[in-house]
Amino acid sequence: MAKRFTQFANAVANITGQYYTFLVAVALVIVWAVTGPFFKFSEVWQLVINTGTTIITFLMVFLIQNTQNRDSKAIHLKLDELLRAASEADDVIISAEDATDAELDELKARYDALCRQQDILQATIAKKSAAFDPSHTERAA
Repeated sequence: MAKRFTQFANAVANITGQYYTFLVAVALVIVWAVTGPFFKFSEVWQLVINTGTTIITFLMVFLIQNTQNRDSKAIHLKLDELLRAASEADDVIISAEDATDAELDELKARYDALCRQQDILQATIAKKSAAFDPSHTERAA
């Protein structure tokens, strides 16, 4: 059952993510709007679009969430494998998706500090490189 739902969710996500599906939805709304005068803009006429869009939205939320959850898990697994394979990587980051917001904020602050240090290091290297320009050195004759 789970495999069939996954296949169904993927198929629906692929279909609904296409531009022509959007065009079909726009066409349906236009047809609904054009039929307004024929139905004298009645409550039933309004109820048709309201009910239809509500049901579709309600069901799509679950399908989209399922697809995003699966994609997110797959991306995390791939990133975890890259982190595991990189000898210099910080293994603490592998389980970052399971951390609390406070723990993530702490990790973010730690990596922001590392980035600032790296920027300072890069700036220092750039200054030293500019100071030593091999094109200005004299060659021994």
